[in-house]
Amino acid sequence: MVTAMNIWQAYEELKGALGPEASQKVAHVLDALIQEHVRTEVRDATEPLARALQELATEQARTEQQLQRLAQKVEELVEAQRRTEQRLEELAEAQRRTDERLEALAVRVGQLAEAQKRTEERLEALAERVEQLAEAQRRTDERLEALAVRGGQVAEAQKRTDERLEALAERVEQLAEAQRRTEQRLEELAEAQRRTDERLEALAVRVDQLAEAQRRTEQRLEELAEAQRQTEQRGQTLAIRLDQLAAALQETRERLDETNRQLGGLSATVGYTLENAAYRAPPALLERDHRVRVLERIRRDFLTDSEGRNLEVNILARAEQDGQPVWIVGESKTQLSCNDVDRFLRRRLERLQPVLGRVFPVLVTHMISGPEVRTYARSKGVALYLSFEFDA
Repeated sequence: MVTAMNIWQAYEELKGALGPEASQKVAHVLDALIQEHVRTEVRDATEPLARALQELATEQARTEQQLQRLAQKVEELVEAQRRTEQRLEELAEAQRRTDERLEALAVRVGQLAEAQKRTEERLEALAERVEQLAEAQRRTDERLEALAVRGGQVAEAQKRTDERLEALAERVEQLAEAQRRTEQRLEELAEAQRRTDERLEALAVRVDQLAEAQRRTEQRLEELAEAQRQTEQRGQTLAIRLDQLAAALQETRERLDETNRQLGGLSATVGYTLENAAYRAPPALLERDHRVRVLERIRRDFLTDSEGRNLEVNILARAEQDGQPVWIVGESKTQLSCNDVDRFLRRRLERLQPVLGRVFPVLVTHMISGPEVRTYARSKGVALYLSFEFDA
């Protein structure tokens, strides 16, 4: 009821500006647009629900893949939203220009109506003038009949009558020319009216196109809103999943910390066992292999280096080699590599040699990372012993 009343009000308002026929066409166009809009809203309200029910069955299988494309999809949605807003602005501008053209067209139609009214007034005046001429001709005929009775005055009266007839003929020619120009003007007005009708038809088609474009735009906006809603839902699901992963990761870290703590305790136990063995067996091995005689019990102790910093030394004892005093400085490691040899020389030997003087380096290990380690240690002047050699 509200839609019908609005269309009727629009028809009544347009009829005064465009005329009954044109306003009726515009009212029909508006009625079609409103009906199409209602159908579109109903369709848009039901179709997404059916699609959503179909998509729910397959949504879980595509979740992982969609999450990978989520960032790209959001960027595309942002870009599509920007293009949509730009298109809406262009449509608004086109609608404004259309309104201006309609207003100009209404003004032009009013001017044509006013010109038509003036033409009709001129035709009525022309018809009245022709009637006056006919009446004058009748009176002239009556006077000619009366002049025929007046014998001597006939020639003079005839002369004047001929002159008046010539003037009347000239006037009739002028009226005929004016009538021709009027008919030509009427033809021009008819042609202008035809062109106006064609422009109104084209305008109606353009309005239909704009309405269809508006419908597609609104449909696209609804699809974007639905996609945004689904994206937000997937984002919430992703956030929940991330929280779960974070909790699992935290639990894994705690378990790794506990494992590392246990491994650290085991490594320390193995290291201390190796050091304890290094305190007992190496003195005899050093004297046998390098003529180094240990003068005191091997111990673990702290020394101050050349820069005044305290360093812990795992294997430390006074000794003599070939009658010369020497310090035994060593370290024990569960597994030894060439890098470990370099690290020992850099962090212990180079820093303590300026303080202790002559130093004899010793490394004790359970195993080496490769056969090259023994050769590399010997090239650096380091005595290397593996734990199985303590029982030999």
